Amino acid sequence: MKKTLVALLTSFLLHASVCAAEKIRISTPGDAAHFTMHLAQKRGFLKEEGFEAEVITISGPVANVALSNGDTDYFTGFGSALRSMLQGLPLRFVACYRPTPHFMLQSRPEFRSVKDLKGKTIGITAFGSGTELVGRLMIKHFGLDPDKDVKFVPGGSGEGRLIRMKQGLLDATIASVPSDFLGTKMGYPILVRSEDLFTYPFSGLTVHIKKIKEKPDEIKRVIRAGIKANRFMCENRDGTIPVLMSTYRIDKEVATAAYDSFIKGFNNDGSMPEDGFHRLLDDTKRVMKIDREVALNEVSDLSILRTVQRELGIK
Repeated sequence: MKKTLVALLTSFLLHASVCAAEKIRISTPGDAAHFTMHLAQKRGFLKEEGFEAEVITISGPVANVALSNGDTDYFTGFGSALRSMLQGLPLRFVACYRPTPHFMLQSRPEFRSVKDLKGKTIGITAFGSGTELVGRLMIKHFGLDPDKDVKFVPGGSGEGRLIRMKQGLLDATIASVPSDFLGTKMGYPILVRSEDLFTYPFSGLTVHIKKIKEKPDEIKRVIRAGIKANRFMCENRDGTIPVLMSTYRIDKEVATAAYDSFIKGFNNDGSMPEDGFHRLLDDTKRVMKIDREVALNEVSDLSILRTVQRELGIK
């Protein structure tokens, strides 16, 4: 009888725990730079914080509208989110999980350095995309004028741009994970990785300002789950690769190459790089033709993040 009561009580408590889990929806772009929340969900870090989380893939503009309308609770993108904020949507950045971009300059084998690309064509996803913005910074870093010394050409997907390189229609491309691995197998060397040159926040958490006012504890727990996920990712290669495989439907060889290619760019504390944030802000203002000064607190609120960092003993 006693064993039966214990079993019933245990069952009741487990049921109550499941029922008590808060449901949240997190939207994320489809590329691997936004892996943090997928890992946080699949390795149970969001569940540890009391959430039943749904992580969905939505493109930037749609994701920002969904977030502002309350259809989702969080978005991990930065570039499109910042553009939406500057257009008036009531959103704010509250954490950053990837303070460096995941792009690299990959070229045909006859080119040995970035300066060798003077007068050449470089493939990007589209004008105004992260590939163009970061690509311009990489070119500028090596003393070339991105407006005069090279020609950026929209070429769609990473795989499509590699095909155009093979056809001789492009001299180089701004590659990302995991297409960089495919390019390497095709014999195209990586001339430089953007994460080795500068910071430029790429992935984190964006929320509605209403949630900051009304549910700061919820935001705190989501931020903490993301920090846990990044720490696991950086410390546990073998445990992360299977999640990459299932999330992006890639085989072990590609997932392993993707991990080794992108792991350096994730942080372990959720911090926002101020210098990189200014780069992103300046780039976005230039693209949107905005002349006025934009204070960082107009587009971000890092007060909850700092509370989480104090509680975790992060200085």
